[in-house]
Amino acid sequence: MKMFLPIIITITITINGVVLALPPTAPPLISEQPFVAVWNAPTEQCQQLRIPLDMAAFQAVTTPASVRGQFLTIFYEGRLGLYPKIDGSRHKRQAGGVPQNGNLTAHLLRARGQIDHFIAEDDSPGLAVIDWESWRPLWDQNWGSKRIYQKLSIAKALQMSPFLPLKKVSQLAVEQFQQAGRRFMERTISLGVGERPSRRWGFYLFPNCYNYDWDRPDYTGRCSAKSRKQNDQLMWLWERSTALFPSIYLHPALRNSPRAALYARYRVREALRVAALPKRPYTVPTYVYSRPLYRGQTATFESPMDLVSTLGESAALGAAGVVVWGGSRDYNNEGSCQSLSDYLTSTLSPYVANVTAAALLCSQALCQGRGRCVRRSFNSSHYLHLDPAHFSILRSGGKYVAVGLPSADDLHGWARDFACQCYAGRPCSPRLTPPRGIRVIRV
Repeated sequence: MKMFLPIIITITITINGVVLALPPTAPPLISEQPFVAVWNAPTEQCQQLRIPLDMAAFQAVTTPASVRGQFLTIFYEGRLGLYPKIDGSRHKRQAGGVPQNGNLTAHLLRARGQIDHFIAEDDSPGLAVIDWESWRPLWDQNWGSKRIYQKLSIAKALQMSPFLPLKKVSQLAVEQFQQAGRRFMERTISLGVGERPSRRWGFYLFPNCYNYDWDRPDYTGRCSAKSRKQNDQLMWLWERSTALFPSIYLHPALRNSPRAALYARYRVREALRVAALPKRPYTVPTYVYSRPLYRGQTATFESPMDLVSTLGESAALGAAGVVVWGGSRDYNNEGSCQSLSDYLTSTLSPYVANVTAAALLCSQALCQGRGRCVRRSFNSSHYLHLDPAHFSILRSGGKYVAVGLPSADDLHGWARDFACQCYAGRPCSPRLTPPRGIRVIRV
C-alpha cells in the first residue's frame, strides 16, 4: 500500500458558506487528473449492433457486468459473500434474512474468493464499490419496504427472550440488528481493503442525506440535522472506507430546475463533510454516482443545464470524480443505443471533456498541480468551465483535447472563486502561475 507522509490536518472552517481552509486529501488515482469521469454502464448490445459510442472523454470505461480486472469493480448483493437479505418479491430469506442470522465466517470466506476473482492480484489502482441496498445499518433508516427487517428482528429477540417486556424486546432487537449489520459491513470492507489495498473501497449510496423533499415551496436542498447526526453515528464505516460513493441521480421532476443543483450540491457537500470526520492525515476521495438518464427513465437524457447541476457541481465542490452509471435495460436495443450515441457525441462527452480539462488547468495554474480547485463558497454558482472565447475542445487521435490560453480574467476568476485542496504529502498554496503559450490539454 502506498503510504503518505503524516501531516497535521487543517480544520475546515466555514463562515457564511465560505471555505477558509481545507484539509489535505488523497492524491488522484490517475496521474494529473484531479477530477475523473468513469463510464459504468453496459453497452455490449450497442457494440454488437455496431453503433459507435464516443467514450473518448472518459478516463475509464467499465461495465457493471461480471467482468474481471476493470478499473471500477462493483459488487452487487449476490456478488460478494453471503449477504443476509429478504427477497423483496417473494419475501424469501437469503443467507439468514436479517444480519443477526447471517454466517459472518462463511460470508467472509466466500467474499475473499470473489474479490480474488474479480480484482487481479497485481492490484492496480482503481475503485471497488459494494452495492448493498436491501437494508441499512441504522435501525431508524429502515422504513417503507425495509421495515420487514425491523419486524423480523423483533420476532427474533422475542423468541430469544420471551419473558422480557415488549419495550425491552424492542431495545434488544435494535441492538442485535445494528451490531450484526455493523459487523457485516465493517468486516467486509476491511477484507476488501486488506486484500486489494490499492483499490479505493466504499459502499454505494453512503453517505446519504435523504433530501428528497424538492416539492416543498421552501426547498433548500440542505441535509437535515437528523440525517447529519445519523451519518455521524456511522463513524465506524467512514473510518474503514477508503472512498465515498454518494448518488445524485436526478428525478424527472427536477428537470431544468434550479432545485437540481441544490439537491446535488448538498448531497456532495455531505459526503465531503463525512470524509473529513475520521482522524486521518488526509481525507478519502469522493466519487459521485450520476446517470445520463433521469431516474427511472430509459429514453430521457439529462439536459445541458442538468449536467451542470450534477457533474459541474461535483467538480466545483471538490469531488475526485463522477461515475456515470447505467442499468441493464438502459441500452439494450437499436433505438436506445442510437440515442445514447447521439447524446454522447452532441452533449455528454464534450461537457465531460470541458469540466475535466478545466479542473486540470485550474489545478496547474492555481495549485501548482499539487491539489484540486474547490469552490470557496460552496453555495455559489461558480463552476470549473473553460471559456469558449479562449478554448476550443476538439476530438483528435481518439481523445479529446482542449486547445487555448486562459485570459487574465479567467485566471483571476479562479483565484477569486476557488481555493486549493492539496494532495497528501504535496504541499501547495493558492498562487497564480499563468501558463505560457497555448495550452493543449489531453483529457
